[in-house]
Amino acid sequence: MIERALARVSRAAVEANCALLRSKLGGDAQLCAVVKAGGYGHGAVEAARAALRGGASWIAVATAGEAAELRAAGIEARLLVMGALTHADLETALHADADIAVWTSELLDAVAGRRARVHVKLDSGMGRLGTKDADEVLALCERAAERGQLAGVWTHFATADEVGDDHFPHQLARFSAVAEAVRSKHPGTLAHAANSAATLRDPGAHFDLVRCGVAIYGLDPFQRDPAEHGLTPALSLRSYVAAVKRFDPGDSAGYGRTWTADAPTYVATIPIGYGDGWRRALSNNADLLIRGRRHPLVGTVSMDNITAELGRETDVVVGDEVVLIGEQGGERILAEEVARRLDTINYEVTCGIGRRVRYLHE
Repeated sequence: MIERALARVSRAAVEANCALLRSKLGGDAQLCAVVKAGGYGHGAVEAARAALRGGASWIAVATAGEAAELRAAGIEARLLVMGALTHADLETALHADADIAVWTSELLDAVAGRRARVHVKLDSGMGRLGTKDADEVLALCERAAERGQLAGVWTHFATADEVGDDHFPHQLARFSAVAEAVRSKHPGTLAHAANSAATLRDPGAHFDLVRCGVAIYGLDPFQRDPAEHGLTPALSLRSYVAAVKRFDPGDSAGYGRTWTADAPTYVATIPIGYGDGWRRALSNNADLLIRGRRHPLVGTVSMDNITAELGRETDVVVGDEVVLIGEQGGERILAEEVARRLDTINYEVTCGIGRRVRYLHE
């Protein structure tokens, strides 16, 4: 069956990627699968289930609502909400039995007398949430431990995906000192810092837990080729050929006549567009797979349609499958390729897939 806009997500790929990442961890380090933002555009609940089958023992999200969604779907694993929480969000997170992040006395006071598990965050150089003051981290950990609420101490790397930079080792050294002090005083406290890039880059960043997001979906955290790390892309984006037309020299396709034929050719119309997350910046700036061959996207991406040049002669017919991201006939278009054309990152591409696209988890 052909469909206008279909995202196919392989549960097996997510499971295999998690098993691979888990195999890279030393000692007793655990894998936490990050499924925020709808599982980076792959589906949070399905991704969480597959990740747990693949060896993850924790699930992390950014918001309290995301934690509540997972609990409502029957996810029983340990949950960590990494983001900032309003008072209402805090109630939602605690009701979902999720661990939460704190970095000030006020945040810790908000859970006084409550059944809560907190992870005290050090801002070791990301410059967002967390306290820069190592002494404050130690003091907050002490207070949380006295209440029986201390679960972890953590940080987040800013440049782990920039191999060879000097900021990552600086952050790692700073956090290592704090983590050692906390764990020596409060045995059993989890220390965690590594995102996907840090997990693959430096085993010294693994500590007790790694938080992998992009890599569990088979996306390369270094924006190259996931196959370099043995990762399998989980998502493909597909449509179909809705029309094939003969173009004469000077004929144009799409709004603004940004592309015109310079010779006789055929052009296919594909019913997907920026309303589905296929960004307008890909106008005259992308390839599509049809019958296992690359064809250039020509003309302006509109809300509901794109056009591709097929050449002077073609065997493409109405109803043929079109692959925008994924493999077909031995050819492939990675999310990393699309991201490079957009001057962005692979997971902005997958997160940006629109609500009109049907998801098929298989």
